[in-house]
Amino acid sequence: MFENIPLFPPQASTSAPLVDGLYFFLVGMSLFGSLLIAGLLLAFAYRYRRRSAADRTNPVSEAMALELTWTAIPLGLFLFIFFWGASVYFHLSRPPDDAMEIRVVGKRWMWKLQHLNGNREINELHVPAGRPVRLTMTSEDVIHSFFIPAFRIKMDVLPGRYSTAWFEATEPGRYHLFCAEYCGTKHSSMIGSVIVMEPSEFQAWLTGEQRGISASAAGQKLFLGLGCVTCHNAASKARGPNLEGLFGKSVRLEGGSTVLFDETYLRESIVEPNARRAEGFEIQMPTFKGLVSEEGILDLIEYIKSLGEEGEEAGRETEAGGEAGKGKEAAPRS
Repeated sequence: MFENIPLFPPQASTSAPLVDGLYFFLVGMSLFGSLLIAGLLLAFAYRYRRRSAADRTNPVSEAMALELTWTAIPLGLFLFIFFWGASVYFHLSRPPDDAMEIRVVGKRWMWKLQHLNGNREINELHVPAGRPVRLTMTSEDVIHSFFIPAFRIKMDVLPGRYSTAWFEATEPGRYHLFCAEYCGTKHSSMIGSVIVMEPSEFQAWLTGEQRGISASAAGQKLFLGLGCVTCHNAASKARGPNLEGLFGKSVRLEGGSTVLFDETYLRESIVEPNARRAEGFEIQMPTFKGLVSEEGILDLIEYIKSLGEEGEEAGRETEAGGEAGKGKEAAPRS
């Protein structure tokens, strides 16, 4: 629809028709309301103008039916818009469980993107058509905004925080990628492309372009190199929580509150380890702020997530083995 008009980019994702439908409905309703109000204003101004023949001797003091009508109709319309908009919002904010993971780091003035198998790209992102893609994004410096017009997704990318967005491309091709938040003198050059490929072509590209090690393996290398394993292990007298199988669970903090052990809490624990300390552990962990890059932190997070997956597999194996499985069932310290 309107493909030759620059203001209306192609609908190239599953979310685009949902966003466009709501947008055009709101535009149409606004135009209708504006024309209705303007028309009534002109009609009443003409009908009740000075010296006209209109009867002004018997003004209407109460019209309950009229007041209920002009109250109920807008209320119903606004509630309809609210629920429609909420459904679109929930669709955009909940990526499918089987979505492919992509890490995004914004930096003046470029986009750095990483696939979990180790492929890294700058200002280009290769994805397959017909498969959901989940983006976990952060910034190294200032606020950016990840915007793909053809997919109808735009999400602010903030320093010190993780934001997520997802899309499922439907049509192979090359689509514009912009930063939609002013970020400095070269903001206009912070552009890129999303290349959507057929699944078989994408798999061939992913295999042929593989460079370096996977994000999980890079995280493991950092985990060992920084000495994290000396404190975070399964030993009974470990100085830090055992991270195996902990991702996605609730952690009890000093003071009795709890927090979800997710990407955001993991990042905070790496750069500000004493901000929200796990219950039962002393203040011993040093901060790695400035020592580990944002890409390195994402690699560490991916490795810790894989510890959970490996821990679940090991638990199943030892449980099948009998007595050894009982030791695995003990919950990790938090």
